[in-house]
Amino acid sequence: KIFMNTLKYLQSNEFLLDVDLWRLFANLEELNKISLGFLKSFFETVKEHVSKSDSPMDFSSIFRKFFQGDLCQTHQIYCLNYTSAVFYLENLRQREDFGIYLKQWCEQNERCKRLHLPELLVAPLHRLTRYPLLLNNIWKRSTDETEKGFIWSLKEKVEKSIRDLEGKVKWLDNFQKFRQLQEVIIWPQVWDRDKRFFVPEHLKQSLRENSSENILSSANRLLLHEGRLTLAESTRLLDVYLFLFDDFLLVTKIKRNKKKYGGSDTGLIPVCPSLAPELQSFVREGGFCTVLDQPIPLDRLILRNADPIHVTVFSLRNAFLIQHENRYRQCIAVFLLQAPTETAKKTWMSQIETAISNYATQHETKKSTAFRFPAESSEI
Repeated sequence: KIFMNTLKYLQSNEFLLDVDLWRLFANLEELNKISLGFLKSFFETVKEHVSKSDSPMDFSSIFRKFFQGDLCQTHQIYCLNYTSAVFYLENLRQREDFGIYLKQWCEQNERCKRLHLPELLVAPLHRLTRYPLLLNNIWKRSTDETEKGFIWSLKEKVEKSIRDLEGKVKWLDNFQKFRQLQEVIIWPQVWDRDKRFFVPEHLKQSLRENSSENILSSANRLLLHEGRLTLAESTRLLDVYLFLFDDFLLVTKIKRNKKKYGGSDTGLIPVCPSLAPELQSFVREGGFCTVLDQPIPLDRLILRNADPIHVTVFSLRNAFLIQHENRYRQCIAVFLLQAPTETAKKTWMSQIETAISNYATQHETKKSTAFRFPAESSEI
């Protein structure tokens, strides 16, 4: 509330007018009001029981009012906005004026106990997950069977609500991550990627591969592992960034841009907090990733360990080989990669092997389902 009310005060004095209060705090005021109402009612019941020892502690009416009312719903609204709030905050913090608001106007307040805004914004999420624990503890101590049954069913409903919310939050988080990846990953045209392919200028427009950028638009695709490696080329070592998805591997070349995200030339471009820290830092510096070659489907990927004894190119260490085969089992691309450490190499190889195995299992399951004959009708 210190951060929220201070921002309101500053905006009333025409400072930070472009900062969107809802994007940062969502329905926090409503959530505070309902949570406080629940706590007051809860402690009033306890207080009444303590002052009148013969009166039973009847929580049923309180739980019915709040848990079957607005308590969980207001939490869900707040939690669904949380990821984008952190997303928005991380980019606002790059600004000098917003930094002064955070550090000098809010964080120095002794009531904040040296906590920063990101640590405070997550508190309502933790509160929601504690409600089932509260209900379970009351259920254990309840002696009335009717009340026990009601509290247990309520606890299950709240747990289901949290599970549903987790699914929605993960989906939103994944959606935002992939939306940012679409901006960060550049797909060059085939004639730019490989100089062997010559296309006259008047034909390029009709051959442009606009659909390639939409590969990452699927909400069902998962990013399993990512990171920076070194690619050995014939005459040099090249910094690359690999993205391992649940259905293909993408090898990209790291490129830097003089313009930074959040700079005056580019405007405030948000950086998704769920991106890997290394990629976040890279994106803020204006970097991007250019696709080196076509995506490697996991059922066309061959992984090989590169023994240090046999790797003589540039004295590579912690190296492994990725081979891309076409549908006729012909090798069409080879990438000799070096990891920064032996542990990183083992992690990469393990992640790729697991992804290939899972992909094959899912593919076999789909095939067997597709070819399964329907049960014979009893009428035939």
